[in-house]
Amino acid sequence: MNFKHLLIAYALTLPLISWAEPLAVGQAMPPLVAKDQHDQPWGIAADTRLVLFASGRKASNIAMEVLGQQPKGFLATRHAVYLADMSRMPGLITRTFALPSLREQPFTVGVVLDEALLSDFPRREDVVTLIGLENNRIVAVNYAATAETLREALGLTQKE
Repeated sequence: MNFKHLLIAYALTLPLISWAEPLAVGQAMPPLVAKDQHDQPWGIAADTRLVLFASGRKASNIAMEVLGQQPKGFLATRHAVYLADMSRMPGLITRTFALPSLREQPFTVGVVLDEALLSDFPRREDVVTLIGLENNRIVAVNYAATAETLREALGLTQKE
């Protein structure tokens, strides 16, 4: 097989990659290697029980409203992590505004700038995806469309 045939085969498989089914209950959580807002290595630890995933600005605003009010180390006490898909944001905006703002927060954010890394993550527009984990297996996928719903998912009974 020559280079031309390989290139054609690759081009024909690209649409199949984008049609991959989202992660679902019962599946193992795939390894994810990313950086946090301080450019440090970030990942989903084996003892993680909840992944908060914001795939857009409105979802991020919901997460920031709730998490920004919590003390440092709050997510760790809940065995939770926060992951933000910033791949659609222009690079200049990301570097100039978004990352500096995130660096001021009392929590760690996994920042993904390559949309392909999260192509199989379940998502809905304008809501925070809540992926429940047990022994690194997905046991639930829910969505928080409001700050109050996210507070409830994190075991917060009132605005703290």
